Amino acid sequence: MQSLTRPACRQLARQLRYSQKQLGAAAVTTQQTPSQAAVSRSNRRRQYATAHKSRYDDGSARSAVINVLNNIASKREVQQYLAQFTSVESQQFAVIKVGGAILTDYLDEFCASLRNLNQMGLFPVIIHGAGPQLNKMLEEAGIEPQYNEGIRITDGKTLGIARKLFLQENLKLVEALESWGVRARPITSGVLRAEYKDKDTYKFVGEVNDVQTQSVKAAIADGYIPVLTCMAESNEGQVLNVNADKAAAELARALVPLKIVYLSEKGGIHDKQTGQLIQAINLDEEYDVYMKKPWVIHGTRSKIRDIKTLLDDLPRSSSVAIIHPESLERELFTHSGAGTLIRRGTKLQQSSSLADIDSAQLKKTLVREREGLDSMAVVERYLDSLKSRNFRAYYDDNMEALAIVLPPVDGGSSLAHLSTLTMTRSAWLSNIADNVFQNLKRDFPKLAWTVKQDDENLTWFSEKADGSIARQGEVLFWYGIDSPDEVRELMSEFVQHGRQMFGDVNLESQLHRAASAAERIRAGAARLAGMRQQTSSYHTSARRPQAEMQRVFNAGQRRTYATTNPNPPLGIKNRDKDYPSKVALIGARGYTGQALIDLLNRHPNMDLCHVSSRELAGKELKGYEKKKIIYENLSPDEVRKMAEKKEIDCWVMALPNGVCKPYVDAIEEAGNKEAVIVDLSADYRFDSSWTYGLPELIPRNQIASSTRISNPGCYATAAQLGIAPLVEHLAPAPAHPTVFGVSGYSGAGTKPSPKNDVNNLTNNLIPYSLTDHIHEREISSQLSTPVAFIPHVAVWFAGIHHTISIPLANQMASRDIRQIYQDRYDREKLVKVSGESPLVKNISGQHGVEIGGFAVHSSGKRVVINVTIDNLLKGAATQCLQNMNLALGYGEYEGIPL
Repeated sequence: MQSLTRPACRQLARQLRYSQKQLGAAAVTTQQTPSQAAVSRSNRRRQYATAHKSRYDDGSARSAVINVLNNIASKREVQQYLAQFTSVESQQFAVIKVGGAILTDYLDEFCASLRNLNQMGLFPVIIHGAGPQLNKMLEEAGIEPQYNEGIRITDGKTLGIARKLFLQENLKLVEALESWGVRARPITSGVLRAEYKDKDTYKFVGEVNDVQTQSVKAAIADGYIPVLTCMAESNEGQVLNVNADKAAAELARALVPLKIVYLSEKGGIHDKQTGQLIQAINLDEEYDVYMKKPWVIHGTRSKIRDIKTLLDDLPRSSSVAIIHPESLERELFTHSGAGTLIRRGTKLQQSSSLADIDSAQLKKTLVREREGLDSMAVVERYLDSLKSRNFRAYYDDNMEALAIVLPPVDGGSSLAHLSTLTMTRSAWLSNIADNVFQNLKRDFPKLAWTVKQDDENLTWFSEKADGSIARQGEVLFWYGIDSPDEVRELMSEFVQHGRQMFGDVNLESQLHRAASAAERIRAGAARLAGMRQQTSSYHTSARRPQAEMQRVFNAGQRRTYATTNPNPPLGIKNRDKDYPSKVALIGARGYTGQALIDLLNRHPNMDLCHVSSRELAGKELKGYEKKKIIYENLSPDEVRKMAEKKEIDCWVMALPNGVCKPYVDAIEEAGNKEAVIVDLSADYRFDSSWTYGLPELIPRNQIASSTRISNPGCYATAAQLGIAPLVEHLAPAPAHPTVFGVSGYSGAGTKPSPKNDVNNLTNNLIPYSLTDHIHEREISSQLSTPVAFIPHVAVWFAGIHHTISIPLANQMASRDIRQIYQDRYDREKLVKVSGESPLVKNISGQHGVEIGGFAVHSSGKRVVINVTIDNLLKGAATQCLQNMNLALGYGEYEGIPL
């Protein structure tokens, strides 16, 4: 199965969601009698039965959804978990408990997730409550709810209202699922059997004591997702109200699913002292620890205790997840998951001596994923190297998982090194890998490790790290380093020693070099804090056949930058050059040039070497603190000579339109193809040989592999980000989007004109270039659809506000449109989507874009969207730095305050 690109996955997800939603909507008229509604539901069921059959006949929808899931996880993760889920009986996949608040506030999100699961042939069992709705109905009926020890006392009148409500909510959920193309069957009785909890105290409240699964299994066998309510019957047939969580637990005991999911609007359990989400609780190791925490009281304490009791009765492979409904797929198909995962876990052993570890088992574990005739010899040499080193090993009883850490050297750096990490497939799927990292983070506050850039586990490693940098096919990850000085030196060391350490594949040479480095460190105790221990370490990739020696650096010096990019850089160029990268800025008098200088001043791996400005030549550059720089007036010929000597790694052209071509030609004439050129003018935005550098819309690997990049315009960036997610939903010609844009006067440049005259702008709004503006052409060209652009300038200094009117091909709701945007920009750090219209005063000085509004016309076929951007930052300098980072091999957001 061929995976799709991230944008294609998102587009496909939107198409699937929208087309199926429209199918459901088309089957219902706005005014229906009860009999008409019944006929309509019957027709829809026949439609979905046909659709369901065709889905599994050709498998196209299943493949499509798997490709969509690749957007939230690696292809490998999705395939592994899907194989695990489909290897058991359908009813053993998952039990999902849905609270009443989810049915009220997140019904569409839940249905969309269930549709995706169902299209892959998965049938979770759903059981829902309706607590908030019941409280509201009781209040309307004039009944004050009564509780005893947190349990609702259910008298006859309350039970009658609750029974009616649960039936209504059950039908509501079933019909919602059907409107999304999911066959669902309501099961409102006959499954849960109960006895009175305490009839005198709680009245009609029951404790589930038996689960009859026949109707659940029959529904799944017929191709329906079963939807149950948390109502039970006694042996005498009396309906009893039961706790939804406890009912879900008993259902899970009967069905023995791989996953038990409690959907929660809070998204998981939060530590009430720190406010942080607890990602995982390993009960075998941490249950007593959590039960002693002062904030684990009342409902939280009861929930953790009940979950432990449940999991003690289920196979160790089962787990409970408390998550937000929007995170259902992420929880099921990624190693990192979402929300709070509670599992039995695997109690790990620790050892700091090879004598304490079963030698035969250790060697078998280390060699199991190595290829080649010398694999055992490699392992023997690695173990010999550990005899003279301080290390700590973490492993389970069967050594399904093994991690070996080299702690910090006494008196030197506080950074530990992950030397070895090896996992079997079952260890990954049972989350032992996460358990290992929990132990590492507990015992080693600062840790670094290296991974091959093509490692299939790269996404998982990225999520465990605070930062990363790639070099010559290797990615260095780290966590716990919060000092900019520490991180910069770590990155610098990784880059400086990359060729020496990574270029030699001879294991004996590597080990010899590591031993020599260790000896030098022991001998130079007086300089421990400033020396580096070049450590060669053994690393096996957890889920790929080949294994190899990996290198991890002991960064004992001062370091200087914490990258904000959790993902490895894309398309790294293995240039043999000194670091940091040398940058020349041609045209620095304007506002954009000054903004870029400020960003470069904070960038750890870029060295601004030349700044050219005809007006400022001979004066000292202000605002750059790394070194003293004097403005120059560089001619194209001087630029050519510098390019011939390869003195510059990146040229930034911050010149007016129509001026930079001679400089670009000079670099081309010098034959320096490896030097990166980023042009901030419009001169090359329509040149197909140049890459258009808008990372949120243009594939990042395309930018990363380019050396000629045209930086988009400020107006154009905001307009494209505001329109792009709806391009596939646009009404046909002659209708087209219209952008009403207003910029602060900094967009008019520093040269005096009526458009940057504050007196002229006060109490005024100046329109200009009302047709055929170059940005109109740029926006239309990049989106491949006509767009009208009407620019204005206002009295504020920095910031752009767009009001964009977009005609739609079909009726759409505001919430659906906003969801499209949230899906499209979910992982974009510089794009914020909200329901409110953004304000231009809030974007000034910020490095991102804000999108909101989403006001839909009463016809449902036109939406108005607002977008704000700082024209000097994300509209110019910040975007330029994104492109420079990608093209030069750094993390995309390095040097950009987030």
